[in-house]
Amino acid sequence: MLKGEHISVVIPAQNEQDAIGLVVKDLRNLLGEDGVTPLIDCIMVCDNGSTDNTVLCAEAEGATVVSQPIPGYGIACLTALQKLPPTDIILFVDGDHSFYADQATALIGAIANGADLAIGSRTLGKQEKGALTPPQILGNALASFLIRVLWGVPVTDLGPFRAIDARALDKINMQDRQFGWTVEMQVKAAQYGFRIEEYAVDTRRRIGVSKISGTLAGSYGAAKGILGKIFVLWLQQRIASKKYSSTNI
Repeated sequence: MLKGEHISVVIPAQNEQDAIGLVVKDLRNLLGEDGVTPLIDCIMVCDNGSTDNTVLCAEAEGATVVSQPIPGYGIACLTALQKLPPTDIILFVDGDHSFYADQATALIGAIANGADLAIGSRTLGKQEKGALTPPQILGNALASFLIRVLWGVPVTDLGPFRAIDARALDKINMQDRQFGWTVEMQVKAAQYGFRIEEYAVDTRRRIGVSKISGTLAGSYGAAKGILGKIFVLWLQQRIASKKYSSTNI
């Protein structure tokens, strides 16, 4: 299933010194079908302006670290992607140890078997008490509902634990530099008619304080970024559709 596939991981991280080493170690311990060869070829951590020992902890476990001092989830992912070696499948995961690395195999396997985008759905999986805050749960539910209504894709979560075919990622030309990254990827995949699949993933309480859900400003910024991105992508699609219709009258 995974023979010959080159698999890379992108991990945006800011002040995750207590968690990032565990995340990298768990990913490095994943084995391929032969039970011997490591499943992951490259683990790229983008240090997004950390003031702690995140870089040292990631490198100590074998990750390659790049730096992006400008804050933003999207720009951290974009920076890491620019530094990746040639790859076939890209796995995205947070650096807070809230996800279980072994559940990445289902996401990666889905891409190897023909899916373009595989989302790890926290909604479908088990959630440790306190793993997701009420604003996160509400925001995910609302954003997923809007995507289902506007694009007809059966989405249940905007989970950051996801895998995508590198060719598909290149085609959708990701642009968002902040909190709209995940929803941009899902909406554009739907607009291109890509094969999108969801898999249940379990979630535990993150290590450390969240930069998004841990503060009121972070929660507001995330909600604004996500819902704003949905509106912008919908509006752009409407405008493009009208221009196409007018040129074919």
